[in-house]
Amino acid sequence: MNEKIKHYTNGEITINWQPTKCIHAAECVKALPKVYKPNEKAWLQIENATTVELKAQIAKCPSGALSYSEAIVNDDPKKSAPISATLMENGPLVILGDLSISNTDGSKDIKKGKTAFCRCGASSNKPYCDGSHVKIGFKG
Repeated sequence: MNEKIKHYTNGEITINWQPTKCIHAAECVKALPKVYKPNEKAWLQIENATTVELKAQIAKCPSGALSYSEAIVNDDPKKSAPISATLMENGPLVILGDLSISNTDGSKDIKKGKTAFCRCGASSNKPYCDGSHVKIGFKG
């Protein structure tokens, strides 16, 4: 499955948005309404915040649909970040870290940063969360 990723840059960082990962929690809009404007064409207006503000907001994205890469290159590619898991109340299992996921058809998905996995069973994008837990009133 080819996943569509949109990129927005300010020269210091590039914001990567993966629409299929988004669970529409609107944390981005709440944190930086001058940047994230869901009702406008070019919904992400990166120039309306500093790089520091953007990084802080992206860290709050519960699904990992928003991530960023910096212009600075990591000088030690052998270093790997630790992987952690968080159960979101009444929501997905969020894994923080880089993952290689083997699918039942033999294909692989490479996920970087945050990945939200469905716990409610209602997602139409299994094993990933698509926000259906809100619609069905999932508790867990």
